[in-house]
Amino acid sequence: MTSNAPQSPQADAKPAPLPRSAYRVFRPVTTRWMDNDVYGHVNNVVYYSWFDTAVNAHLIEQGVLDIHQGDTIGLVVETQCNYFAPLAFPQTIEAGIRVAHRGTSSVRYEVGLFAQGEPLTAARGHFVHVYVNKASRRPQPLTEPFIQVLETLS
Repeated sequence: MTSNAPQSPQADAKPAPLPRSAYRVFRPVTTRWMDNDVYGHVNNVVYYSWFDTAVNAHLIEQGVLDIHQGDTIGLVVETQCNYFAPLAFPQTIEAGIRVAHRGTSSVRYEVGLFAQGEPLTAARGHFVHVYVNKASRRPQPLTEPFIQVLETLS
């Protein structure tokens, strides 16, 4: 059976590693002994932790996210990752960050994970945060300072 539904241009494209030039900011990530699985490489769930850590640490350092006293939190509503080369303890990883899309209260962050000094991503993925009021869990618009930080990642 053939579908008449429109396909996105990337629907048939095979994911491929990206170069460092695709990202705006880089953060080092230290692997830990416990990150390796029985197959001798970092387990896939750890990659998502690195994505979250890299982005949130950057936002905290830039002064636009306060995880202890702030009224705004980011909820992950979508996530995805493609893997191209294994990473393993004791490697140092470099996480490249960029913003692919910004809405009124949401942001699509894209993160590339590089083995230290390597030119292409060992893995790359994205996640979408919807920023909400901590108490009500209702979306709230991004502040101007937050938008300014995001623009440096675009």
